[in-house]
Amino acid sequence: MFDTAVESTYVWLALVVVSAGIMGLALRVPTAPPPDATPVARTVDSVASSPHEATARHPVDARQIRLGSTRLGLRGPGGDAHATFTYGPVVPAKGGDGDRLEAVLDGVPPERVFRNSAAFERAVNRSQTREPSWEPAPETLVVRRVTWGGVDATLVGA
Repeated sequence: MFDTAVESTYVWLALVVVSAGIMGLALRVPTAPPPDATPVARTVDSVASSPHEATARHPVDARQIRLGSTRLGLRGPGGDAHATFTYGPVVPAKGGDGDRLEAVLDGVPPERVFRNSAAFERAVNRSQTREPSWEPAPETLVVRRVTWGGVDATLVGA
C-alpha cells in the first residue's frame, strides 16, 4: 500500500523531458519580427520606374543588408526578410568601382567621375554581376537614377 509504483517514476521523467523540450522551443522563438524589406524595395522601384532622373532615401531598420541587382535582403534580431525589385536590375554602389559609383550616388555627375560613358557602363555592369553578401546595414538607403550617354542606371547604396 505504501510502495512506489514503478510507472509513476517513468511518468515523472517523461514529464520533465517534455517540459524541457517545450521550454527550449519557447526560448528559441524570436522576440522581434523580422525587418520589412518590401517598403525599401518599393522605394527603389519608384526611383527605377521614374521617367526622369530621381533620388530617394529610405530608412533601414535592420542590422545587415544584402543588396543584389534584382533582390534585397534585410537581417535583424527577428530573422531575415527579402524582397525582389520589380524594375531592375539596379546597381549596388559598393566594392570594386564602388567608390566612383558611390560618388555618383551622392550626387556627383557621372561625367565628372568617369572618363566617358563607356567606362561608366563597364562599372555598372561589373557592379550588377557581383555576388551580393551580407554587410552592416546603413541607417538610410539612397537610391538615384542616372542617365548618361545611353546608359540608364539606378544606383542603390548608403
